[in-house]
Amino acid sequence: MPTSLDRSRWFVSTEWLAAHLGAPDVVPVDASWYLPAMGRDAAAEYAAGHIPGAVRFDLDQVADRSTSLPHMLPGPEAFGAAVGALGIGNGMTIVIYDGLGLFSAPRVWWTFKVFGAKEVYILDGGAPQWKAEGRAWTDEKTVRQPHHFTARYDHSMVRAIDDVRAAIAGSLAQIVDARPAERFSGATPDLRPGVKPGHMPGARNVPSSGVTEGGRLASADKLARLFAEAGVVLDKPIITSCGSGVTASILWLALETLGAKHLSLYDGSWSEWGSREDTPIVVD
Repeated sequence: MPTSLDRSRWFVSTEWLAAHLGAPDVVPVDASWYLPAMGRDAAAEYAAGHIPGAVRFDLDQVADRSTSLPHMLPGPEAFGAAVGALGIGNGMTIVIYDGLGLFSAPRVWWTFKVFGAKEVYILDGGAPQWKAEGRAWTDEKTVRQPHHFTARYDHSMVRAIDDVRAAIAGSLAQIVDARPAERFSGATPDLRPGVKPGHMPGARNVPSSGVTEGGRLASADKLARLFAEAGVVLDKPIITSCGSGVTASILWLALETLGAKHLSLYDGSWSEWGSREDTPIVVD
């Protein structure tokens, strides 16, 4: 386990990763993924340059391809085969980063945790911090030998639509939504065709943009204040949600950093809930 941690036990510093580049059991993972409105191409950016030895994890490919919902979790066998083919095996230390600093990396970090990885971390500051420090950057293709990754699905970390229905009906968990306030309230249309505006009954809104600062996780004091202002009680069950399960993982990371214990994530998120005719929706 890395001994030089920053911000929380789930981060490693750029200094730590630079010192361990080339170690056979340390795998940097480029987890960059962008919203269409950002106008960026994650695959092209990875080909143009990445941390030496980094493999690319494609959220849209390492996913359940049998559903129209975006980047839903695959089954354990499919996940194990996909990451094994990337050269990631049991017991390796996985360091995940993205091109915005802290945007899609938490989703991939959370996914590895769902499937049983123990030594999985996020690079503090991500690619922007790494490049700002003038650290090694290459367009050389990463070639790693395939390894075996034994994926074990942790059902306690994931919630399906019926779980969320039950949680709302029985007040069993707090729904915390990471979408921007105007999308949460229903003041602006959803980004996806056929998805209605608004939010789930009783949901709290903590926009993911507020829990990050300059591509890094905000201070613990700020995080605690944001969740408290939204009425989130840390020692009670929490289900994080967002548009498609990506920024919900940023909230998960922030909440775990604050010590929340009873966390799960609604994988279908608003892409599923807002596209159905049988789900209650609140518009402010």
